[in-house]
Amino acid sequence: MSSGSLALLLHAHLPFVRHPEHEEFLEEAWLFEAITETYLPLIAMMRRLVREEVPFQLTMTVSPTLCAMLQDQLLRDRYLRYLDRSIDLAAREMERNRDDEPLRRLSEFYHANLTDCRSQFLECDGDLLGEFRKLRDEGCLEIMGTAATHGLLPLLQLSPEAVRAQILIGRDVYRAAFGADPAGFWLPECAFAPGLETIMQEANLRWFVLDAHGLMFGEPRPRRGIYAPCYSAAGPAAFARDRDSSRQVWSATEGYPGDPAYREFYRDIGFDLPLEYLRPGSGSTARSFSGLKYHRITSRDGEKELYDPANAAIVAEAHASHFFETRRQQINELRALDFDPIVVVPFDAELFGHWWFEGPRFL
Repeated sequence: MSSGSLALLLHAHLPFVRHPEHEEFLEEAWLFEAITETYLPLIAMMRRLVREEVPFQLTMTVSPTLCAMLQDQLLRDRYLRYLDRSIDLAAREMERNRDDEPLRRLSEFYHANLTDCRSQFLECDGDLLGEFRKLRDEGCLEIMGTAATHGLLPLLQLSPEAVRAQILIGRDVYRAAFGADPAGFWLPECAFAPGLETIMQEANLRWFVLDAHGLMFGEPRPRRGIYAPCYSAAGPAAFARDRDSSRQVWSATEGYPGDPAYREFYRDIGFDLPLEYLRPGSGSTARSFSGLKYHRITSRDGEKELYDPANAAIVAEAHASHFFETRRQQINELRALDFDPIVVVPFDAELFGHWWFEGPRFL
């Protein structure tokens, strides 16, 4: 009797944005937003599943540049400063909205969420990589390696030394961060070219992920399509992304994140309220996201209604059930071909929580 598997992969990567020469630097907020809205919520979600004895297995990457930033004490200190400012703003919003109950409740929601993030960050002493390591050691999280600076490897093949450095340094950074060598490797942008498998074999990597056409347009064409590993002559096995599954989640037009009930990413009080109120005494003239977003997607005509977190959570659960049932049907259809299919569904980790606020609930 054949069976099948669904492999969910989350690729966590940000470019290196540490700038000690400036007291504040706009791009460092990319990291702080991702910690608050993606990495801490993902860790909390996995910890909750472990406590509730819910069996699960998830695969992630943490890119070398992200590893370096998460380990950096200056950025950890600046993240706490960012959180404290955000908590203060949420507290002032609770007071400003005291006579408007729906807005006040949203302000309270954000204040509680940010306060929880601060407690969670301090509880692990800011060591998010350590939390990922513990989850790996408990057997519920597999962590992949990836290229050193996320270079697009097929383009870098003009300089073979650069490609080799990207892969081998990526492996070495992983070894230093997680105390072992990775088994799997995330090709940046899932981009593959012949010859990469030889360097991955040199790095003792056993498998990698590429886009669907990397297998389907290959020679010879794989007999089981993208639903089984395809072993290269050099050794490492290739797993291909299932486009239909990815589109169901990733697409803002066809996928779940575009639902009218979900939080509107781009409507933020950082662009709605006076700068002096948002950053009193800072003298800043640059607007940026505050993370306090009071509206839901609603429609595409510009009119936005207030966000309802409880209703959005219900919708996320319904979407998760639909996704699971769709994948089960897909796997059952593939099983009729008398093999054990694996449906590989990779996403950018930052989709879950940052771009799609309800994403961790969906997971």
